[in-house]
Amino acid sequence: MTQRAGEASQAPDNVASEPTASDGSPGELKNAVKPVLNAIRILRYLSETGKPARAIQIARVMAINTSTCFNILRTLVSENVVAFDPLSKTYTIGFGMAKLAERSLTESQRLGAAKPLIHDLAERFGVTATLWRRTGADRIVLVSVEYSPGGMRVHMPTGTKLPLLMGSTGRLFAAHAGLTESQARAEFKSLRWARPITFDDYWAQAQEARKRGWSIDDGYFAQGIMSVAAPVFDSSGEIIFTLVSVMFRAQYDDEGIAKLGAKMLELTDKLQEILC
Repeated sequence: MTQRAGEASQAPDNVASEPTASDGSPGELKNAVKPVLNAIRILRYLSETGKPARAIQIARVMAINTSTCFNILRTLVSENVVAFDPLSKTYTIGFGMAKLAERSLTESQRLGAAKPLIHDLAERFGVTATLWRRTGADRIVLVSVEYSPGGMRVHMPTGTKLPLLMGSTGRLFAAHAGLTESQARAEFKSLRWARPITFDDYWAQAQEARKRGWSIDDGYFAQGIMSVAAPVFDSSGEIIFTLVSVMFRAQYDDEGIAKLGAKMLELTDKLQEILC
């Protein structure tokens, strides 16, 4: 039965009465909803223990009715904030909980979280490791850079902006941004290259990048400089960032470049979880 506004009633079973702060602060509620409190307690328990737990174990520790605990867990599983293992009949914190936490981070915090991965790439392969973000319809901007510990390295200042289709990153966008060949050809005409390249060669390299996952610019963007780029896709399948390794030409042979590209694809999967 629906209670009308202004009608007096006793607090229902699923509401826990608590003292109200004299200043009316939201931190202390007069009528806290018990199932919500129990759900939060369950999430906190699973997070702090870091171990899978059965419903009956959780109910005992939390002093919650077993049936009630099961229903709360089933609801949390349906929202992907708790994961259920049907083999062991246990519950753990789900992927959805991590995504909720990630969405609360600012871009600078996300970039800070990504920094160790980018630094490890620079140090391991002796390259300048950079992260570029698409900005607007036709530009990319350098948002993070990590250098190798060696004395000889390619310096690139953050904030640098480039045309969308320029360099190794450009070949990724040419392959994945939904451009037709004629549209890409029109955009290509406005680009200025340090080393001559025809559109047909550029387009063929973009299609090759689509097949293997990563792209390469062998001295066309800057004389004596090679770059390898791997895409970071968002949830809709669009490129939002690119991870780019910048090095001197001939620093690696074809086999070395292939190993670098494969490693970068591994990292972009992790970067997607952090950045998108």
